[in-house]
Amino acid sequence: MRTRLAVAASQLRRTWDPGRLGFATTAELPELEGLVGQEQAVRALGFGLSLRSPGYNIYVSGPAGTGKTSYTSSLVRARAAGEPPAQDWVYVHNFDRPDEPLVIALPPGTGASLVKAMEEIISDAQRIAARAIAGPEHQGRRDELLRAAQQQTEQAMLELEQLAGAHDFGLTHTDHGIVPVPLRNGQPMTGEEFESLSSEERREITARAKEIQRAVAEAGRRAWEVEKAVRAELQRLDREVTGGALSPMIEVLKARFPGIPVLAAWLDRMAVELIDPAIPSRGAEDAAADAGLPLRRRRPADPFARFRVNLLVEHDPEGGAPVVIEPNPTYVNLFGKAEYVAEDDEPGNRHLQIKAGAVHRANGGYLILQAADVLASPTAWDALKRALSMREARIEAPGAENRLLPVALLRPQPIPLNLKVILIGSAQLYHALYAVDEAFRKQFKFRAEFEVAMEANEQNVAGYAGFIARVCRRERLRDMTAAGVAQVLSHSHRLSEDQTKLSARFNEVVEVIYEADAWAALEGSPVVDAEHVRQAIQAKAERSSLPERHLLEQIRRGTLLIDVSGRVAGQVNGLTVMQRGDYRFGSPRRITARVFMGQKGVLHIEREVALSGQIHDKGLLTLTGYLGDRFGQDKPLAFSASIAFEQSYMPIDGDSASVAELIALLSALADVPVDQSIAVTGSVNQRGEIQPIGGVNEKIEGFYRVCAALGLTGRQGVVIPRQNLHNLMLADDVVAAVEQGRFHVWAIDTIEEGIELLTGLPAGERGADGRYTPGSLFDRVDARIRRLARQYAEWRGGPGEGDGD
Repeated sequence: MRTRLAVAASQLRRTWDPGRLGFATTAELPELEGLVGQEQAVRALGFGLSLRSPGYNIYVSGPAGTGKTSYTSSLVRARAAGEPPAQDWVYVHNFDRPDEPLVIALPPGTGASLVKAMEEIISDAQRIAARAIAGPEHQGRRDELLRAAQQQTEQAMLELEQLAGAHDFGLTHTDHGIVPVPLRNGQPMTGEEFESLSSEERREITARAKEIQRAVAEAGRRAWEVEKAVRAELQRLDREVTGGALSPMIEVLKARFPGIPVLAAWLDRMAVELIDPAIPSRGAEDAAADAGLPLRRRRPADPFARFRVNLLVEHDPEGGAPVVIEPNPTYVNLFGKAEYVAEDDEPGNRHLQIKAGAVHRANGGYLILQAADVLASPTAWDALKRALSMREARIEAPGAENRLLPVALLRPQPIPLNLKVILIGSAQLYHALYAVDEAFRKQFKFRAEFEVAMEANEQNVAGYAGFIARVCRRERLRDMTAAGVAQVLSHSHRLSEDQTKLSARFNEVVEVIYEADAWAALEGSPVVDAEHVRQAIQAKAERSSLPERHLLEQIRRGTLLIDVSGRVAGQVNGLTVMQRGDYRFGSPRRITARVFMGQKGVLHIEREVALSGQIHDKGLLTLTGYLGDRFGQDKPLAFSASIAFEQSYMPIDGDSASVAELIALLSALADVPVDQSIAVTGSVNQRGEIQPIGGVNEKIEGFYRVCAALGLTGRQGVVIPRQNLHNLMLADDVVAAVEQGRFHVWAIDTIEEGIELLTGLPAGERGADGRYTPGSLFDRVDARIRRLARQYAEWRGGPGEGDGD
């Protein structure tokens, strides 16, 4: 039986003959173009990029390290290079609603020229206006207007003086205005002279003074009206001549940007609004002041800010469609921001405070994001879905609705969105989003999935070698020999856990290439050979193997109880896999079973204390189904049994220990000892068929290292499911031990084969009478169950006895 089920050493590992690779070193190979082994994903991604219908954004899924991000980026860039460039976008001041800046689309590459042209107009406006205002014709009209106003003022003063003289009064100019002063003999009357007058004379003088004051007030009112009229007319004249001088510049600018109605309308309005700030400060105000008509005007710090253009996004007209990769997709980084606006800020400045985000820069092209990073910011994720649904990008302050105190916020016009978003993430995240997020299903209708492994065919092997050649050249590493490449291929099989497939986790392969080059450098070798690759793989494992070394130390000291020789009933060496960061290793665990009278059936101690997962619990229930099929057809299974993972204090899951658990239970029922030099892994179904499990390499190697630490006897080995044979990629020392007959690997298809390997007894076959082959293990189990059932029935029927359970 052992010989028939033994796995040959040649089946334990896939190796490659360097002589059949067709090259001596990677220096002879062309670099790999694109990806190797991802044909389906490449086709899907290419087709997805060609779909321009709404909602056909792309989710690229696959395990980390398969090259999905780098390849997606390169493919998108190559496609975008042949597509039309995107528009430039600018924000300008909204003259009617300053808190709602206007957005204008421009041909690609023209945004900067518009900004420059507006700066030139602003720079030239005052100079041109000053020159126009200083012109002789305009100055003549201004002087005529001022002379007329001056004449009216002088006439009013003459009439006041005549009125005052007729009443024996003079007029004095003070800080408080014009004051009438009574005269005596043509001279102003002193206070003493006024007091020396009779009361009747004083009353008469006071009455005449009031009459003159009323006349002064009326003259002041008429002077104010003249001032107002002069000011308005001066402003009209200045605006008229300034507008005429600036108009040609605006028309030239409009001609430079034809076919953009929104821009043309804004320039027309800007031409009107620009006139006032363009008028030099020595304009109407100073002219009126020269006429004795003081005016005041508050001017902003930058009166031209509202005419400046905010270039939000600019694109190269020869650069194709934009491709933006945002590594930190927060809300602000995606959708930009309108910086905080203080209540006393000039309204004309506000449109200049708008900043673009990745969505705006990628508009008209492609935006590549890591799905997990976007989901880390719920506000950004919700805003992205909303933008794709509405097909517009808004710049809003996140959380504005939750502010306790109102602040002045900008509400820029939204930008029409023509964008394809590519999310990159895991398959698990895709399925989770698809299940719970309806908007995700609507907006990401297309999926391209990268494989974790590829077929080890001639084409992919050649591609792998080309990939290694590309890494060596681009990273300036030593060339690798064919033997080194063959060793990398073997390691790739180990990563994929499959002799027929190569791993697509290229990041881990690149790590081996880097470190192998470092080992070659230490040895002064001009090339990287197989031994350098082996050193790199082994050194990396050793750096992370401290937990495994501690485990072996516990076993050697007897702290962790594991037998690798002898025979014990109801005890089997099971195999588990432990994960510590990026390092996995096998950890043998003693599985014991005990049988006793009762009707509780099979109890698993880990399950009773909530240390087992659902899959493990399913495996235990499967054992009950198997026992019922084999031994419960003609009698009840009236017994109790307990199964435990000894010295296991961590949660366990999976059903890979179900074969070991079943053999331990059958051994305990039959009271037949189990060979402790053999460890077992595998899952079993209710029919007794063995099913494959994961981590088979680590499990075999883990038990081998325990046996090696305690002493190899030549009888030790591991039983695995036959379906796992293609997963075998064992370490060199294990393969060597099998070749030398110091260690063994057996593959089984049924539980009966495992029973015979571990107990030395045939499992037995059921005859026509329902009995099993005499002396077989099943015969002993059947007899024990019958005896326990009978004993339990007799115990229950005894006088005065209770249930006993």
